[in-house]
Order: sequence, then C-alpha cells, then structure tokens
Amino acid sequence: MDVEGFEVPLHRALVEPILLGGVPRAVAIVNGTLAAALGLGLRMWVAGLLLWVVGHSIAVFAAKRDPHFAEILPRHLRQRSHLTC
Repeated sequence: MDVEGFEVPLHRALVEPILLGGVPRAVAIVNGTLAAALGLGLRMWVAGLLLWVVGHSIAVFAAKRDPHFAEILPRHLRQRSHLTC
C-alpha cells in the first residue's frame, strides 16, 4: 500500500506537544505567573500557592486526557452553539 518516496520517518518529539510538569507550556506559564503575582505582588502567600496547586492539578488532569486541550478549548467555547443537538 505504501508509495515509494512518500513515507518519511518522524521522530516522536516533532509531533508531541511541549509540556512543563505535564501541562502545556503556555498554560504552565500563565498559571505560574498568576500565582506568583498573587503570592509575591499582593503578599498573599497561601492564596498564591493554593492557586498554583489547584490550577496545575486541573491542567495536568486535562492534559492527560488531551495534551492539546489548551488549543481546543477556546475553539469549542466559540462554536458551542453549532454543536448542540
């Protein structure tokens, strides 16, 4: 079935998303920045740490189900009315 010259082996790192601590990179940076701003900037240490732990845990749970959830979620929220039954 394979056509000669049209198959190229790809390394796994080229097709997998970049994760930091099991979370997509952009989500981890936003979550860490918000938690640091709350903890350091507003001097609410416990609330900043709690925000980071809860946010990171939810993001890890979502990334285990779908590593591309950060890209798909905004599209789903925009097109929600088109997909209802």
